[in-house]
Amino acid sequence: MFKPLKRSLLLLVPLFLLAGCNTIVMNPKGDIASQQADLIVLSTVLMLIIIVPVIFLTCFFAWKYRKANTQAEYDPEWDHSTKLELVIWGAPLLIIIILGLVTWVSTHKLDPYRPLDRIDASTPLPADHKPLVVQVTSLDWKWLFIYPEQGIATVNELVTPVNVPVRFKITSSTVMNSFYIPALAGQIYSMAGMETTLNAVINEQGEWEGFSANYSGAGFSHMRFKYRGVSEGEFDQWVAKVKSADQTLDRAAYLDLEKPTTKHPVEYYGNVEQNLFHAIVNRCVVEGTVCMDTQMMADAMRNRTNLSADELAILINEAMCTIAPNADALPLITSSKKNGYDSVSN
Repeated sequence: MFKPLKRSLLLLVPLFLLAGCNTIVMNPKGDIASQQADLIVLSTVLMLIIIVPVIFLTCFFAWKYRKANTQAEYDPEWDHSTKLELVIWGAPLLIIIILGLVTWVSTHKLDPYRPLDRIDASTPLPADHKPLVVQVTSLDWKWLFIYPEQGIATVNELVTPVNVPVRFKITSSTVMNSFYIPALAGQIYSMAGMETTLNAVINEQGEWEGFSANYSGAGFSHMRFKYRGVSEGEFDQWVAKVKSADQTLDRAAYLDLEKPTTKHPVEYYGNVEQNLFHAIVNRCVVEGTVCMDTQMMADAMRNRTNLSADELAILINEAMCTIAPNADALPLITSSKKNGYDSVSN
């Protein structure tokens, strides 16, 4: 008598275990992540329109045409039904068309590079808004956050004000990682020598976890950081607190920080060397190293055979000054003549 009841209770055990799961992906606090969660729900419902009837009919036919049911219809000559074919092929085709349309719209609307056009579903973004810029670098095995407008930097702690658009500029020191805060927005990769962008906004105050969603070596499991959404007043207080730190993040400090560590504690830097993130992206933090963008521009200019060496040197130096305001720290490219031919050097 009690055996069926025990079996039923055992079937409920997985549900109780799932009750302790963190459902932040489906209950996020940022507008971008909320739209992504809605997209997951919509896609799932559309697919269930096909999956549920198929599962039901499979069970129904297996039960109705079982060997013991001698009352079931038997028609060995039947081989085709136009109506059945229309349902079998028409319904899935319609679902695929709808999913394709949803994918097309959402891919463009939720493009991480696309600037935000709203704070949330009911609050449009003011035309004169200015996003908070945060430069993110994934290290082995920690996260570096530079706030260029505030002139500060932190390790393994990220703070942004609520309802203020944030533009993350993301890169990596060495191996590829994935910057992911489930409460805020979807993941986006960080890659050495490249800069990716993520536009997002947090709509509620609180503390959540951010981490790398791409395996990157022995310390990967501890490559996590705390993300806090605070009021603008609290954000100003936090900035003042970080500014009071004695440490300065210059090139030498960054090269020391870049060395692999695990379970790295939170660190504050009250000052940051100008254009450090540009040097990180372009692989020229070490003094005397030519930046990738400068080298690529020089290579591109050399292919323009209609320019003289003097014109080439002028164009390259102008480009260097545009890319890096502190171009005095970069090597000056000059031209000279050897054996009657123009040459370019740096």
